[in-house]
Amino acid sequence: MSRPPTSGSALFDLTGKRALVTGSSRGLGLAMARGLSRAGADVVLNGRNAEALQTVEAEFREDGLSATFAPFDVTDEDSVQQGIDGILATGPVDVLVNNVGVHDRAPLAEMTAVQWRRVIDFNLTSAFLVSRCVAPSMIERKAGKIIHTCSLMSEVGRPTTGNYAAAKGGLKMLTRAMAVEWAKHNVQINGIGPGYFETDLTKPLVQDPEFNAWICGRTPAGRWGQPDELIGAAVFLASSASDYVNGQVIYVDGGLLAAI
Repeated sequence: MSRPPTSGSALFDLTGKRALVTGSSRGLGLAMARGLSRAGADVVLNGRNAEALQTVEAEFREDGLSATFAPFDVTDEDSVQQGIDGILATGPVDVLVNNVGVHDRAPLAEMTAVQWRRVIDFNLTSAFLVSRCVAPSMIERKAGKIIHTCSLMSEVGRPTTGNYAAAKGGLKMLTRAMAVEWAKHNVQINGIGPGYFETDLTKPLVQDPEFNAWICGRTPAGRWGQPDELIGAAVFLASSASDYVNGQVIYVDGGLLAAI
């Protein structure tokens, strides 16, 4: 199928698109949601805390950005179905960003089944549940973008993060499996793999002199990433600029995976 020439800036314009970003009340999800909104998208914020989402929505509106919010638990099948049904009743979802994730660290030999299942449920199963509810409408319209927040641990592991690495490795392969099944319907499914980013959750690690020195020494860029540095990849994967990109993970890690 031939495509008409498009100017560079228009390729990344999300005006008229509606984007659902899970786990977007703070951290990396909030940064990506704000970036998509600044690119023109009407953003649907998601999390479990309705009060926090309402606060973020008000901040978006104060900045002249378009946003609504839909609180539901992405790990609960019934909650996901009800939440997505409610969103789709008011209009299509053109872009889905599956961003929810948690850590629960422990050595594998000491890790409980509860710790294992919690991390798998939040980081992997949630992306399946939400995508399964959103994808049929994208397939019907022959258009859609799904973006998974993977991790550099989709490729490598560290001690005490076996559950997280297993979940993020699985998310990389879920990205590819979805692309294999849905690319023929003009739905693009890709991932973003953040390295070490400075957020409220990682602040204790940033402030730990030994760990901070290790990260900065291990990362070729010599520093932690800032949440806004994910926006470019998110906008690219949400826009028509990535219409022939499918089943890929873009690592935004300051070069960490390139170094040994």
